[in-house]
Amino acid sequence: MRRVALVAHDAMKNAMVQWARDNHSSLALLDLCATGTTGERIQQGAGLALTRLLSGPLGGDAQLGAMIAEGRLDALIFFIDPLSALPHDVDVKSLLRLAILYNTPLAVNRVSADAVLAALNV
Repeated sequence: MRRVALVAHDAMKNAMVQWARDNHSSLALLDLCATGTTGERIQQGAGLALTRLLSGPLGGDAQLGAMIAEGRLDALIFFIDPLSALPHDVDVKSLLRLAILYNTPLAVNRVSADAVLAALNV
């Protein structure tokens, strides 16, 4: 089963939950993990089972980076808020750098998330 990580900045969490609701049947076929608050919101708002990691700024981004480096993540869907400054920007950049380095499918908005999900053939 393919493992996909779901992450969303605070201003993008509602959009992530809506996207998860809209794609519930496909996402339910995957092994999902998510950073702390995003995972909680998806569980409550979309009714999807997933493994919750730490909150992004508290180590969740680093956990996902390690999963990518170890080949344990098949795709990263990270709804990024391009208009907000982030105190943990270094962690976000590190995670994105690892996804690019290890050629991990990466989505940063709804359109690219739809494309990544379609490419996973679920």
